[in-house]
Amino acid sequence: MYRYLKKAVAFGIAAALWSSSFLSAYAMPEIWKTSEITPGMEGTAYTVVDHTGEIRDFHVDVIGIMGTGKGSSPMIMAKASGPVVEAVGGILQGMSGSPVYVDGKLIGAVAAGYKDMTPYTFFIRPIEEMLPLWSMPDTKNKTHIQTFDLKKYAEDKEKARKAQEEKDKKKAAEKANGKDAEEDADKEARKAAAEEVEESERVHHEEAMEDAIAAAIASLPQSADVNAFHAFGKLPFDTPVLQPKTQIFVSGFTSSGMKFLHDMLGLPEETTLTSVGSAGSVGTRYDAWLEPGSPVGVAVVCGDFTVGATGTVTAMDGDRILAFGHQYLHKGNVNYFMTDASIVGTIAGQSGGMKIANVGDIIGRISQDRETGIAGRIGEFPSVVPMKIHVKDESLGRDTTYAVRIAYDEDYLPQLTAGLAYAAVSKTSDTLGESTATLGFKIRTNVAQKGVFDRKNMFYNTTDVGQVAIGELMQTMGVICADTDKEADIIDVQVDVDVTPGRKTATLVSAIPSKTTVRPGETVNIQTTFKPYRGAKETVTIPYTVPKTQRDGVLNLDVRGGGMVPVTPLMLLQQTTGAVVQDDSKTQTTSDRLKSLSETGRNNEIIIAPGAAAQPLSAREQKRILRETAEAAKRAAEEEKKQHKITLLPGERKPQTEGQSKFETNYIIDNAIHTTLHVDHRAKQD
Repeated sequence: MYRYLKKAVAFGIAAALWSSSFLSAYAMPEIWKTSEITPGMEGTAYTVVDHTGEIRDFHVDVIGIMGTGKGSSPMIMAKASGPVVEAVGGILQGMSGSPVYVDGKLIGAVAAGYKDMTPYTFFIRPIEEMLPLWSMPDTKNKTHIQTFDLKKYAEDKEKARKAQEEKDKKKAAEKANGKDAEEDADKEARKAAAEEVEESERVHHEEAMEDAIAAAIASLPQSADVNAFHAFGKLPFDTPVLQPKTQIFVSGFTSSGMKFLHDMLGLPEETTLTSVGSAGSVGTRYDAWLEPGSPVGVAVVCGDFTVGATGTVTAMDGDRILAFGHQYLHKGNVNYFMTDASIVGTIAGQSGGMKIANVGDIIGRISQDRETGIAGRIGEFPSVVPMKIHVKDESLGRDTTYAVRIAYDEDYLPQLTAGLAYAAVSKTSDTLGESTATLGFKIRTNVAQKGVFDRKNMFYNTTDVGQVAIGELMQTMGVICADTDKEADIIDVQVDVDVTPGRKTATLVSAIPSKTTVRPGETVNIQTTFKPYRGAKETVTIPYTVPKTQRDGVLNLDVRGGGMVPVTPLMLLQQTTGAVVQDDSKTQTTSDRLKSLSETGRNNEIIIAPGAAAQPLSAREQKRILRETAEAAKRAAEEEKKQHKITLLPGERKPQTEGQSKFETNYIIDNAIHTTLHVDHRAKQD
């Protein structure tokens, strides 16, 4: 530590007053260009290795420069020695970013090593390759929901303090010159007012986000035209030759939740998620202080679930930092949380050890995530998407609500919201067995009609129903984040899940209309019977209104579960003739696409709508179907007369669109059947 303090002069330390507390501001030190580095140079690296938080140093010998091919970043091969690295077993994961100095000049950051090589040999990312991160384009964090501007708050407060000092000096001088002593009373009044203002400023940063959200809700604009939603797939990662000394820490996840998140983020197989500690409330620090060699965290999720990584600060220039010496998720221009971090301890291993660390409070924003490192600013904060997930498991008697904050970055927001919802379900239900789940979610955003998208559906799976249930949430978030006109404002996301063990499905048995010949615009009752899995048959009466524009002739009706995809006439045309059907979704607004999603059939609905026959029916076949339908209707009427009642399933008739009827049940309807009407505008109407 003493050697570190002696070399502090080389860091260009300068003191600056910030927000009524003193914050050490580091100026960028002198650097070695890569071309100036030669084998045999001796230097010193700085890092934290234990819970004390003390920055320790170790010796570094430069072995040589390794080129990694055209367009790639060169690396400096080096060897570490000394009591610190010997005590912890070599260069560990988590030391990434540790600054290395030669003769007081910065040469780069501890960055990577070869798998299975000696843990004392490592590679340094040249600082010359990291500095461009500060000047790269930053187009993120542009939503209308702005976070609290700490820097402006601190500057305004400092100006007010200095102005008050000048006034006090002037008054003191006037009093000394014999001015009226009654100014004392006025001074006391000003002091009381100043204390009131200071108290208001103290809580201002806590209320700023709530005020911004309220303002955003009150002024939600209409959506704009966008291109079609693009599918969010796995992120393209190439397996690196060098293995970065880092790991992704998660808290609050089960093993299945970690695996699912790994797949959602498209991480390469060699990238592992390490569970540490327990997640919980994460605060925001407005008086943060870092220095080269300090641990620093980067996170995309904070709260009851945490997803982040820790490394070491390489260099600082005022409130700007460089760290890690390699990528985190390698997403380029990003919008991540910068956090402080605390080292718990170290673990040594034959294939590489690691520093175990806790991601701490939010202290700033990471804006660049590149091959050569991460970069960001202390005191500047990313826009946030608050998310609450309520999960109820009837069999276990569990009822739990999880709360998280997601750093708003459209590139991974759909995957993260889905991954977090799944993590909450898997953690509460604690089973991958056969289950049924009802999942509803509400997203408040300015690209949805009336500012809110609301959806509820029912799902069943023989194994791990959570993975099936979160699909619509991810799809909806993908549509919102694909708005090409502007970055959408997302106020918050609320998810509600009920999980029950076993199978709650039902199969449609019959659908018999009360009459077979109808007029356009006439309503006919269709007696629909279905059989729940391992249960007694149930019957409901569903009214169906024939479209007013329906032509005379045979009307084929599909009676199906809402999750069954109907064959439309355009799809039939494409299948039978090979014609290319134009995709009109490319001309839809995001609001229109969300409306279409909200109106999509739900798995637990019975839907009656015109169907498309596989091929045109002959006149004989049409007459046969009509005759059989009429006979079935007659038998059903006679049976109803005998029993004097029809069992009605508790359910809800949904608002109908022309030519379609919906009825909500307590089961997932897993098939489709058909019935037929004869439309005749001359027919008598009841």
